[in-house]
Amino acid sequence: MVNNSYKVLVVDDERLARKDLISMLSEYECIESIHEAEDVSSAIKMIEKINPNLIFLDIQMPGDSGFDLLDKIDYNGKVIFATAFDEYALRAFEVNALDYLLKPITHERLKKAIERLESGSVEESNLEYKLKYDDRLFMTLGTKLVFIKVSSIIAIESEGDYSRINTNEGNSGLVSKSMKEWESRLPQNYFCRIHRSTIINLEYVEKIDNWFNYSYKLTLRNIKEPYIISRRYAKSLKEKFR
Repeated sequence: MVNNSYKVLVVDDERLARKDLISMLSEYECIESIHEAEDVSSAIKMIEKINPNLIFLDIQMPGDSGFDLLDKIDYNGKVIFATAFDEYALRAFEVNALDYLLKPITHERLKKAIERLESGSVEESNLEYKLKYDDRLFMTLGTKLVFIKVSSIIAIESEGDYSRINTNEGNSGLVSKSMKEWESRLPQNYFCRIHRSTIINLEYVEKIDNWFNYSYKLTLRNIKEPYIISRRYAKSLKEKFR
């Protein structure tokens, strides 16, 4: 457990939303002070004035968006998104957002976010939050911003410094995450590395056929082309199905 106190800035154009969130936050001992801003312009001024280490950030606001704020400032603190629009593919994965809260925010959901905050599971010693199978990710895939579930990821393939995500909803695109990062964050009881350049979701495996030289060919549901399981990773895959 990391014992920190937090100077909070709530950025939201809706006055009642700010009021409700501030009221709930005031119940937590780890919250040192709470400040508010109604738009990006006033948020920038408040950040310069109070130097917060935690920002609760709305996405869609008149004028600049929450993402625009992050682009405009040099900020090393923590960010928790709070928005009424779950269709946004928030760039949370890229900006290392701690959490994503869907309005109306409940006491129970906020409690989980604060627990994650206090656990130091994000950014402390460069350790990242371990994903759960029912978690959601917010990222850019190709030219689209998408909002995906970890459970919808069928396969991840390495492409240079990037990785390609393929989902059961037909989304496919590149993100700036290495295979090593994915392997360390994905739930290991659902995902398995079958090649130095491929991670697959075990829930989508349809069949495995012998290939050659002790390697195998693996067919995944909703993916046309089969994947090759290298000899190096065949043993670990077999253990997953025991």
